[in-house]
This record gives sequence, structure tokens and C-alpha cells, in this order.
Amino acid sequence: MSAFLSEYIKFIALYFKSKDVMVFNGLIGLGTVVGQTAYNILAFNCPCLPKKNYLYGLAAIGVPALAFFVIGVMLNQNTWDIVSECRSRRCRKLSVTAAFALLGSTVGRAVVAPVTWTVISLLRGEAYVCAFSEFMNPSFLDDFFITTPGPEIMAQFPCKDVPALFMNYSGEVERKLKYESQLLGWLLVGIFSLAIFLLLCLKNCCSPLGYHQEAYWSQYCSSEQVFFQRTAEVHAKYHAAENVKSFFGFVALEDQEKQLLDDCKGIKSVIPRLEWNRITGVYMYRESDNTPIYSRLSKWDMYTTEHDC
Repeated sequence: MSAFLSEYIKFIALYFKSKDVMVFNGLIGLGTVVGQTAYNILAFNCPCLPKKNYLYGLAAIGVPALAFFVIGVMLNQNTWDIVSECRSRRCRKLSVTAAFALLGSTVGRAVVAPVTWTVISLLRGEAYVCAFSEFMNPSFLDDFFITTPGPEIMAQFPCKDVPALFMNYSGEVERKLKYESQLLGWLLVGIFSLAIFLLLCLKNCCSPLGYHQEAYWSQYCSSEQVFFQRTAEVHAKYHAAENVKSFFGFVALEDQEKQLLDDCKGIKSVIPRLEWNRITGVYMYRESDNTPIYSRLSKWDMYTTEHDC
């Protein structure tokens, strides 16, 4: 039984590892839902004043979404690879296909949290009701008073702080605005889902790779990133230990670190800047004819070189 559970746990771990992007995006979406719900419960407080309602409601929907998008772009490694490419080579060797792939990867991951925040805000409806209550035309209400209330009265409906004459219409006004808000939310879900489907179709149509090559490339990129980060950490530790030893004459290391650094003897102590530049940005180039031989970010050029990697 224990062996079966162990194998089952390994299978689940391998499955989630192969779907790491989906799991990561799912966790981002779930965290955004929790954060948005907590914000509405703990912090959202409509001012219920003309002109201020509109600004407050739109800010509650748009500003966090914009902040999430900017943070998502900043935390994406592809962003800084593009910046490095443009800084070092002025994007002269960045192909249109690679640029499209990089942009899609960067923006695609960055919009998960903003879209989730916007959709949940619209489906809950509080911010929309606050923003547009003062612009609502009350003529659709049955048996409404001949004297039409102004924006000052309509702006008070989200807070239920309206004169007694209009209190009976509070629930109907809120239902009408939440209907509009949720309709926009579901339309956004449909548009975003359709856009994802069309982009995936475009990606597969433009890709020179087959399905199995795509799967292989994804596995290769994941493995390469893991090995690169792990090796870079060990190399940095080894170089730091050598510098400290040259200064003090010795270096205090744990037993595990001593064994690790002993295994690394003979490695490059310093990596020239030219070599760093070759893997900084989008491409690594062959020295003889300056053509790309391998790309950390673009599968297109990896599989269209004359060597057919």
C-alpha cells in the first residue's frame, strides 16, 4: 500500500511539473480572487457622492488590474531578455516571429491577474454599482415619482442612504446595475477565452514544429532553465569562496559546501563579458558566421538553423 501511495504521489508530482505554467496561472488567478473578495469585504467603501462615485468605482476596478499587469510584466524574465537584446544589439537580429512569441509569452502571463480581478469585480458588481449609479436613468422604474431625482439622490443608492420616498426602489436600482455589470463580466470572459483560442491557433499554424516537437521544446526549456539556475548558483558560490580565500587566506565553509566546491575545481573562475552577451537577450550566436545556434527564448530559430537541432 505504501509503495502504491508513493508511486501515486510521484505521478501527481510529475503531472503538475509538466503543467507548471497552467498550475502557476491557476494559483495566480486563485490568489487574485481571494484578494479581490477580501478587498470588497474589508476595504471597499463607496463615497456615495456625485462625481466621486464614478472615479472611485472605476479606480477600484482598473487601478489594481493595471498594477497587477505592470508587476506581471516586471517579474517575467522575457521582459528583461528583450531589454537586454535591445540594449546590446538594438534588436537588429530579433526576428518578427521571435518578437511575436516573446510578446505573447510576456503579455499572456501578465494579463492573468488583471483579467481575473476585472472579471470578479464585474461579477460581484459593487464597484460598478458605485460608479454608475448617479448616471442611471430612473424612468425605467414602475410608478416612480413625477419629480425625477437628480444625481445627488441617485449617487446615494449604493449606500442605501436615500430619502424615505426612494427607499423602495433601492433594491431594483441595484439589481439593474448588477445585471449590467455581470453581463459585461461574462462578455469579458467570452472575449478573453475566444482570444486565447485564436492566438493558440495562430501560434500552432505559424510554428514550424509539430506537436511532439513542441512538447520536446517545452521540456527542453524547462530543464535548461533549472540546470542554468542551479549551475549559476554553484558557480557564484565557488567564485565568491575563491575571492574571500584570496583576501583572508581561508574561507569558512560547511562540510557540504566543501564537497560541492571540491567537485567544481577546474571550472572557469571568471566568465568574460562577451560570453555573457551571447546568452543575454534572445539569441546565442555562432562565432564563425554570427548566426543563431540556440535560443533560450525562441524555438523558431532553434529549429530553422541549417543544423536542424
